Amino acid sequence: MEWFEALILGIIQGLTEYLPVSSSGHLAIGANLFGLNGEENLTFTVAVHVATVLSTIVILWKEIVWLFTDLFKWKWNEGTRYIVNILISMIPVGIVGLFFKDKVETIFGSGLLVVGICLLVTASLLAFSFFAKPRQRENISPLHAFIIGIAQALAVLPGLSRSGSTIATGLLLGNKKERLAQFSFLMVIPPILGEALLDVKDIAEMGVSQAMAGLPPLSLAIGFLAAFVCGCLACKWMINIVKRGKLIWFAVYCAVVGTLTIILPYVL
Repeated sequence: MEWFEALILGIIQGLTEYLPVSSSGHLAIGANLFGLNGEENLTFTVAVHVATVLSTIVILWKEIVWLFTDLFKWKWNEGTRYIVNILISMIPVGIVGLFFKDKVETIFGSGLLVVGICLLVTASLLAFSFFAKPRQRENISPLHAFIIGIAQALAVLPGLSRSGSTIATGLLLGNKKERLAQFSFLMVIPPILGEALLDVKDIAEMGVSQAMAGLPPLSLAIGFLAAFVCGCLACKWMINIVKRGKLIWFAVYCAVVGTLTIILPYVL
């Protein structure tokens, strides 16, 4: 992987992890265009995903400190309820990670047709959430946290945006826009770190030299920094976008990219 390829893919990951357009789908498209093999793509993917987790922590550090401060008061309070909702939201993706990881990885290697279809599904979800006007709820309930968690679990499919699915599902359930983006970004931290640990285990089993084959340390560092910086910008930007309810343009974008992803391989 050349350094400029790592830079482009890092920018793509940093932006699309938070924007509702599917980071996994865009990385799959980018990797396909650059002709990356599975091993170097796995190592690079772990690095840029960890970078975006760090960007979430940097942008939402005040909220994270508040949550842990409330937690260690050892009382049932607002912060404790929030953490419980995050734990509940992790149940579906935990089940998928434990019992269906191999099947998901098979889907990732099945080509761009699945990516294109899932991008169209993402577009539909965003469009429905834009036009639907459910009754507004003040707080995210445990039941809604679980349903949003199901949306996150389904978003392991390449092309189905995690942030788009969780935020759109929350909006369709009637949860307030101001709370949804923050909850969506915080709830993904534990699953991404857990997935990264499993991937590190796979990398250790195949051997570091094999995992780094074709992936120079400079390219890895550039991709990591690009994902981190762009992740910080996109996280902050997306919170403001959700507050203003301007998700329909991302629906249009996903519909266009999804359609092109399906059609172009047959045309070119």
